Amino acid sequence: MIDSTGNPGPTRRDFVSSAALAVTAAGVAASAGFPAILEGAAPLSLPPLPWAENALDPVISAKTIGYHYGKHHRAYVDNVNGLIAGTPLEGQSLEAIVRAAASDPARKGLFNNAAQAWNHSFYWNSLKPKGGGKPEGSLLQGVEAAFGSFDGFRKELLEAGMTQFGSGWAWLVAEGGKLKVVKTANADTPLTSGQTPLLVIDVWEHAYYLDYQNRRKDYLTAVVDGLLDWEFAAKNLARK
Repeated sequence: MIDSTGNPGPTRRDFVSSAALAVTAAGVAASAGFPAILEGAAPLSLPPLPWAENALDPVISAKTIGYHYGKHHRAYVDNVNGLIAGTPLEGQSLEAIVRAAASDPARKGLFNNAAQAWNHSFYWNSLKPKGGGKPEGSLLQGVEAAFGSFDGFRKELLEAGMTQFGSGWAWLVAEGGKLKVVKTANADTPLTSGQTPLLVIDVWEHAYYLDYQNRRKDYLTAVVDGLLDWEFAAKNLARK
């Protein structure tokens, strides 16, 4: 099995497969507002990034994206394929695999890899070049109702990212008709907690260490202010 640091880079065959998947994902996103994140296939494929590897410079460098996406994310997908081969989960969507594995303690290894594959795809789509700023319309109203103001939301999201001890994620979610900021450790995901994810920031060290070293707050601030994709969040809220 390939670990999360020693996985080989993409091949020409991977590129062709990813390009085909990108066309499919774009069609789903246009109709449903939510990208196709590793739909059922045998084997599952690594979905393409929604932007070029250097598109998030200078907030997140192409070098960080290359390692994070090309090594870590790819390894999770490869590991899932190895773990589900020949089982009833083979050919299922990634979300279905995450939910099935979460309810079975014997499948903890599968859950960790499947949830990480899903979380990473969601993270890439939560970011866009020249993003950040404030949301608009009903999403802004929801943010202001839940947090008092956009600045109140911003402060709470940054705090969630800073206070997540060790590895994990800082999320904006919808639950019970209200927006919330939550944090999860390791591979845990709101998918298994009855919440609807809207946006996420990865706070595993490999997400920022090449660019920011131990300055997690600087990374979080730069992402919130310059990269968050509020259109993606609005589509996820409408999908709820």
